[in-house]
Amino acid sequence: MKCNVGKTERIARIIAGIVILGLGVWFQSWWGAIGLVPLITGLVRWCPAYGLFGLNTAKGEEGPS
Repeated sequence: MKCNVGKTERIARIIAGIVILGLGVWFQSWWGAIGLVPLITGLVRWCPAYGLFGLNTAKGEEGPS
């Protein structure tokens, strides 16, 4: 997988994922599990939707091999 998520977006995704998960726990709702999507894509620096549409915000950053 080639990295297609840039540094700033990666940080935003991780923070958003943690916040959504936290709200799910706070409100005792399974909807908080949606927070796993931005959290995981931020941690692995690869978004399958970006690959599908040919988007890349990494701008030459090396991804995990």
